[in-house]
Amino acid sequence: MSVNKAKAIVLLSGGLDSATVLAYASQQFSCHTLSFDYAQRSLSEINAASKLAEHYACSYQLIHIDEGVMSGSALTDKNIAVPESETEAGDEGIPVTYVPARNTLFLSHALAVAEVHGALDIFIGVNAVDYSGYPDCRPAFIHAFESMANLATKAGVEGRKLRIHTPLIDKTKAQIIQMGVELGVDYGQTVSCYQANTRGEACGHCDSCLLRKKGFEVLHIADPTRYF
Repeated sequence: MSVNKAKAIVLLSGGLDSATVLAYASQQFSCHTLSFDYAQRSLSEINAASKLAEHYACSYQLIHIDEGVMSGSALTDKNIAVPESETEAGDEGIPVTYVPARNTLFLSHALAVAEVHGALDIFIGVNAVDYSGYPDCRPAFIHAFESMANLATKAGVEGRKLRIHTPLIDKTKAQIIQMGVELGVDYGQTVSCYQANTRGEACGHCDSCLLRKKGFEVLHIADPTRYF
């Protein structure tokens, strides 16, 4: 990491959104990236994350969360089907792909790592436009967590304000892709699919794939996603 930049912690899933956030954050900060193995269906995104961290010359840390801690989601329970159409995904209520307290746990880990590294900035690729059904992607949640972080940490108590950055929170998928293209992100190296195979190839049918496809279509940009 560069010694000439302030440090920041970036949550990096290996998907399109987090890759865009890393490209954005790395312009301003020396980034330490965090990925999580929380017994999700597809672990190929973790491989993508480590390669993205290497590409941007960032340090990388993989955190393991025990199987069962985040159960009850289509992403962590193979007995719950992953929606494979916009109709199945639905437009009301909380989607079955919501993972219990995921962003709360991820940000809590990031907060601890930030204190260890002396970082005051944490970046996360939450989005309230395409994923409005996820309660932990809302601006109100981010603001509340940031307030808590400044009450519960040594840095916050000493007056060194911690900030949670959400540069994608009000953007559509097409706007995120456009931002990434301008930053030079290679989206062919990212994995967004909820049920990607071990080679990182996407199904093309889950709601995450559908949103991603639509974003490229809106921009009339060739989709670099590898499908099985």
